Amino acid sequence: MLFTELPLCDALLDGLQAMNFKETTPVQEQAIPVILQKKDVIACAQTGTGKTAAFLLPLLNNLQTEPHEEHKINAIIMAPTRELAQQIDQQMEGFSYFTPFSSVAVYGGNDGDAWDVQKKGLINGADVVVATPGRLLSHINLYQIDFSGVKYFILDEADRMLDMGFFDDIMKIEKLLPKNRQTIMFSATMPPKIQQLAKTILRDPKEITIAIARPPDAILQSAYICYEPQKIEIVKQLFADKKPNKVILFSGKKQKVKEIAKTLSRMGLSADAMHSDLEQSERNSVMHEFRNERVDILVATDIVSRGIDIDDISLIINFDVPYDAEDYVHRIGRTARAGDSGMAITFVSPDEQYRFSKIEKFLQKEIYKIPVPSELGDAPEYNPEKWRRESGKHFGKPGKRVGKKHDKKSSNHEKGKHTHNKSKSRPDKKNQTGS
Repeated sequence: MLFTELPLCDALLDGLQAMNFKETTPVQEQAIPVILQKKDVIACAQTGTGKTAAFLLPLLNNLQTEPHEEHKINAIIMAPTRELAQQIDQQMEGFSYFTPFSSVAVYGGNDGDAWDVQKKGLINGADVVVATPGRLLSHINLYQIDFSGVKYFILDEADRMLDMGFFDDIMKIEKLLPKNRQTIMFSATMPPKIQQLAKTILRDPKEITIAIARPPDAILQSAYICYEPQKIEIVKQLFADKKPNKVILFSGKKQKVKEIAKTLSRMGLSADAMHSDLEQSERNSVMHEFRNERVDILVATDIVSRGIDIDDISLIINFDVPYDAEDYVHRIGRTARAGDSGMAITFVSPDEQYRFSKIEKFLQKEIYKIPVPSELGDAPEYNPEKWRRESGKHFGKPGKRVGKKHDKKSSNHEKGKHTHNKSKSRPDKKNQTGS
């Protein structure tokens, strides 16, 4: 099904077109019409099925088309980890580009400035709050937050939240919300504890079950277990003797995309960058040069992976490990199309090993590890749990950027305005960084 066949408002369809979203995934096809009808939903869907768009799009559509209280929180989206909260918030930014809605991501592991931005968004009534349970409760326990305008309560990866011990936190938050609301739960599994939670907080829910989506076997997947500085040297070696042809190199951050493209060009390789700072005419020009093989390596952010409609991509390089399997599937899915075979190589630094191991678990296969060339020095061992513990020692240091747009939009609320923020960057995101 095409997104244009769904009863979505023009502002959302414009955003989808700008992000090159054309066809729905099965979970989107099934869930979006039900959520648009304001029914409660419990959906069993793995990461990699497009579930984030399945709840964000109808949520934004309903906010756009139905009366709701301005300057109040209208929707709360709960996620088990800060990484998932960031991803949902990034997709929210892309989908809502042509709408007036604001959002704030509320999660821990960052600095005091982030706390202040979160507090401002919660007090001034950001339209959509994307939060981890513990961090939202920390705010709730310290000052008064008005939840009287909440019409939508969404739990993503509910089974994981319960596994992490968030049941009591979720119930404390749920009790603060209006009873007359729409509640939506997404879970990868449906154990008894999830069924019990559903009975407690959902009203006559529609049940949706989606099979797991995995990359085709025609893609030969491999990885280099390396240190961060070795990544660019491995790229140099890959193309030392063979000219690259129709290669896409993905990185999650647009600034990194710009830097990598410049570095590859200095190496004498034909490379260009595709990211959200480019106007549409500039993107079209880059794609034209790439299609016509005047650019050999396209360096791109995640969301571009959805909009590249070229059948003969020979190689995908993941310069960094995607934050979830959904991004990984979308990235490498640009190769091995139209019956062809293809290759995908992922560079895995120590602090990305645990993330990569979760992708392997989702794929239900171990990805072949290519030895790092000896002339590049020693490589780290592949021990995801060890590196996870090492990185855990540094938890609490400033994390990834909390979206500046939230601060700006919070300022709009302070001024009594509820207008579209013209300074948003173009919607090129899973934000990039989605589902």
